[in-house]
Amino acid sequence: ELNMVVEIPRWTNAKVEIDVGGFLNPLKQDTKGGKLRFVRNCFPHHGYIWNYGAFPQTWEDPTVAHAETKAKGDKDPLDVCEIGQTIGYAGQVKRVKVLGIMALLDEGETDWKVICIDVNDPLAPKLKDIEDVEKHLPGLLRATNEWFRIYKIPDGKGENTFAFSGEAKNAKYASEIIRECHDSWKRLIQNQIPSSSEKYKISCANSTVMESPYKLTSDDDRIQQIPQQKILPSEPIDPLIDKWFFISGSPN
Repeated sequence: ELNMVVEIPRWTNAKVEIDVGGFLNPLKQDTKGGKLRFVRNCFPHHGYIWNYGAFPQTWEDPTVAHAETKAKGDKDPLDVCEIGQTIGYAGQVKRVKVLGIMALLDEGETDWKVICIDVNDPLAPKLKDIEDVEKHLPGLLRATNEWFRIYKIPDGKGENTFAFSGEAKNAKYASEIIRECHDSWKRLIQNQIPSSSEKYKISCANSTVMESPYKLTSDDDRIQQIPQQKILPSEPIDPLIDKWFFISGSPN
């Protein structure tokens, strides 16, 4: 069992993610061209079809190509698709059971997608490995493959591809990838890997990792300057965000 951070609740569109370059890595909605980013609805899907988030203390190393995918990491924490019945909320910490993993190849980078379920979900006791997902939630893995393949097409990008012909690997394989990415995070947070380069910039400032040279003290000015929480009313969302896009394509 592991802790995940929910970035994007199921059936929502706002592209919220851990800001790896921001001080203390807050959750933040991504922008493009000065506008907030929303994922498009590719028929028959609406928004994200799982609670989508990440495993803290993991990092997909962009300096190393994975032996089987032949592509380097995407510079982010490991992505998680939590498939339980309860819709989460941004910033929620969920305790999850790892079931399997898919290897998306996104613009030439390895972008692992870990399939998990909330340990408190009624179905969790029945799901022990990836084959149980198809048994108890038939069609979900196929829909997941399709979702990741086509979700960027409405924005003018090409269809994504997967390593392993789109096959979801089992829980044991997923656990090995999680361990590898946790080891990469440890090297990053301990300054054994540079935190910035021409291709990436990671803020490693933290308040908890004792062996990290980036650890802050409680009286650090940057911590003192963090503003108090201020909850504001939601801004109106363009109704076009709800538009459905009809896309033809075949699995890779």
